[in-house]
Amino acid sequence: MLSAESAAVIRATLPAVGGALDEITTRFYGAMFRDRPELLDGMFNRGNQASGAQRRALAGSIAGFATALLDDPDTRPDTLLDRIAHKHAAVGVTDDQYTIVHKYLFGAIAEVLGEAVTPEVAAAWDEVYWLMADALIGREARLYQDAGVEPGKVWRRWTVVERRVETPDVVSFLLRPADGRPAPRARAGQYVSVRVRMADGVHQLRQYSLSSDPGGDLRRITVKRVAGTAGTPDGEVSGLLHEQVREGDELALSAPFGDVFLDDPADATAPVTLVSAGIGGTPMAAILAHLQALGSTRPVLVLHADRSPADHALRADTRRLVERLPNARAVFWYERPGTEDPDAREGLMNLDGIEVPTDSSVFLCGPLPFMREVRAQLLRAGVPARSIHYEVFGPDLWLPGPAA
Repeated sequence: MLSAESAAVIRATLPAVGGALDEITTRFYGAMFRDRPELLDGMFNRGNQASGAQRRALAGSIAGFATALLDDPDTRPDTLLDRIAHKHAAVGVTDDQYTIVHKYLFGAIAEVLGEAVTPEVAAAWDEVYWLMADALIGREARLYQDAGVEPGKVWRRWTVVERRVETPDVVSFLLRPADGRPAPRARAGQYVSVRVRMADGVHQLRQYSLSSDPGGDLRRITVKRVAGTAGTPDGEVSGLLHEQVREGDELALSAPFGDVFLDDPADATAPVTLVSAGIGGTPMAAILAHLQALGSTRPVLVLHADRSPADHALRADTRRLVERLPNARAVFWYERPGTEDPDAREGLMNLDGIEVPTDSSVFLCGPLPFMREVRAQLLRAGVPARSIHYEVFGPDLWLPGPAA
């Protein structure tokens, strides 16, 4: 709980700090990586740094946490904290790193805002930072304990037992623990980090959803090659996985994490709705496979949008799983339908005429503009906001709007 004195200061300074957060986080990362370059070796993704996604995620999380403390001072923003804690645990963040971040973040705040950072202002924002950090440290400790790993030591070697090309830019890897021990517990919808050594010797990592039933000792990840856009490079990890990794190779995977998953007890009967676009269909495939493995009779509605059937990764798997579930049905949208799937609809996803059960648990994954638009459609269809669970591939921007 934020003290009354600090709350007054934060309320007065939030517009100025919030407006300068982009510059603050830019200087923060620049100074921290200049002095602590080892943090770029296996902790921070260089692609997210180059695109600005990590910087915007940090800025959004700070502003979001401070705003939540002011708007609802008796309640902590658990959704935001849980999302960040899972992301941190998946890359092995440890308690001592919060002290490092504090040093460089507050140095950047003082540098950008100058004389406006009085001792009272610094003390108030220091309180906000440590409230957030302490909450995250506690959550991350529990996540490490539940995963059966020591704090920060999340990595384990896995052997690629099968490589399968799904589309021209998507490939799946079926993996088995290289040490022969049982696979760690995972939930359908969660992800793992993959850590690889690049040509320059620096380790880089990226999170990938599990795309098969997480039960048993085999796990599958499905990787889309990330193409760079103007001013941003191609994805380093996805490029290496596509170009170099074959059957028999080993990969370092983290324990499974992620706060968006299907927790499906044997007696569950409530409907499930899976909504995705593009590579966002990967966690949905895991949820479907999990339901099929359980012999579930829950009503399941699968909604997916893609460029074309040829671009739809795991399309055949999804169709097969839907056919095996007694109360499941699927609707696909393609911008270029072609002839491979005559039942598909043309264009972007439009829920007009689609009966989405208003009492269903909805899982939503895809590009942010897609999720914002479809979430708005779901809300208009009567689905409660609390029933819509979304996953962002990459740093969560914590932007206000339908997807936040």
